[in-house]
Amino acid sequence: MTGANPPPRATYGGWRRRRQMGLLGLGTTQTLILLGATALVLLLAAVNIGLLLVLGGPLAVTVGLAAASWDGVPLLHMVAQHIRWRWAVTRGWHRVATAVLVEHPHAWQLPGVLAPLELVDVENGAGGRFGLVWDRRTGIMTATVRVASTSTWLAGSDADLWVASWGGWLAGLGYQPMVRWVTVTVDSAPDPGTTLADHVLGGLDLAAPQLARAVVADLVAAAPAAAADVDTRVSISFEPRAAPSRPTTVLDAAAEVSRTLWGLESALAGCGVTVLGRASAPELAGAVRVAFDPHARGEVARLLEGSAQDQQDLLRWADAGPVAAVESWDTYRHDGGLSTSWVWREAPRQQVHADVLARLVAPGPWPTRVSLLYRPLSAGAAARLLEQEVTAAAFRAGVRAKTGRDSTARDAVDAEAAARAAREEAQGAGVVLISLYVTVTVTDETDLPAAVADIEARADSAKIRLRRAHGGQSAAFATTLPVGLCPPVLATRWPR
Repeated sequence: MTGANPPPRATYGGWRRRRQMGLLGLGTTQTLILLGATALVLLLAAVNIGLLLVLGGPLAVTVGLAAASWDGVPLLHMVAQHIRWRWAVTRGWHRVATAVLVEHPHAWQLPGVLAPLELVDVENGAGGRFGLVWDRRTGIMTATVRVASTSTWLAGSDADLWVASWGGWLAGLGYQPMVRWVTVTVDSAPDPGTTLADHVLGGLDLAAPQLARAVVADLVAAAPAAAADVDTRVSISFEPRAAPSRPTTVLDAAAEVSRTLWGLESALAGCGVTVLGRASAPELAGAVRVAFDPHARGEVARLLEGSAQDQQDLLRWADAGPVAAVESWDTYRHDGGLSTSWVWREAPRQQVHADVLARLVAPGPWPTRVSLLYRPLSAGAAARLLEQEVTAAAFRAGVRAKTGRDSTARDAVDAEAAARAAREEAQGAGVVLISLYVTVTVTDETDLPAAVADIEARADSAKIRLRRAHGGQSAAFATTLPVGLCPPVLATRWPR
């Protein structure tokens, strides 16, 4: 008897890296530098040939740095990154020692890019409270929704519905003027098993029969000696100034955020997750504290199981940051941990299944945080962006035709992907800019090479390429926290 063939698994794709308009495969900035240097050479040759001989060397070096690339990154960008890093180290911006500066008025604020953030405890409009991370510099407010994801192993065709619902949820963000970006973080860490024992044995009624208590104790003792602590968070960053009501105070802005959040929360339920509720202020402070001090995980878990008064008194934003932290070129040392972070270098080139990230976000031997950052575009901005991408692809094809160069397979696939994305957007699809950040933390420095190898092996299984966040470890580390940071926005912010 021949069984029926199983239905083919659905595949997904559509990722495409933005490509600017440029000559000879260069970006816009590189092309402008090349054209400017060429014009300057012609001008010097016409005015004074001796001056050309003097400035020819520096111009050649500049053009070489601008035109040359290493693994897709222009050498000029790499040189500028090293210069910025050396400048920061010279001024001491790479380290913080709160214990030495306790008398300073800002001694207990979080370090680096986290310094402008403040935690606000507000009402949710239904008798409860939740925490909002407020960026005092930009006015951005971030609320975090705690969810429990459903495994896709036994879901069958439901996984396709979840992916479709998630795509619809992201597409709908383009019509929410207040929403700036969304960060989905899977925070996992090994648990020695004390959490189960503390939770079950702590809830036993002392008046219960001795036999019943003995049975429960035996069940706890028979539980696995090691477990995993997994926390999935959806952090939504809002810009209250974009709201129709134009709130002028922090409380009014928080109320507007809370009203908008109700609809987003209810829509998340159809995306394969169970909405557990909004993260409270102590929960957010505890998550940041555990990230900086991995040894405090058990203590923070016990406090969150305790009374609300203990949470308010002992899990404060002022105590969430590290006592000392030092950032190096490729690591970030903080309190009792040593972390290293990666950024998404390249998305999967081929079509993938719904569980492509399953191994990357699965619990491992060390505390790990994997964050996907989505920046939705409005309908008008998405149409303009995709038309620019199609025009840039056509421009590159025209340049190749005029110079007699053949089109490569990657160029053909890229042009086809740009045209397909423009057609899908014209038919109502949404467009989001997506990036990924990964942070792993070890408590023993000798474990770092093994942890790095583990993360990179998991990334290979997910068909993605990661790059170490050289010179930006503290910023990448902070991006994986439930505080609403967006590195692309930070990179374009003018320093004070």
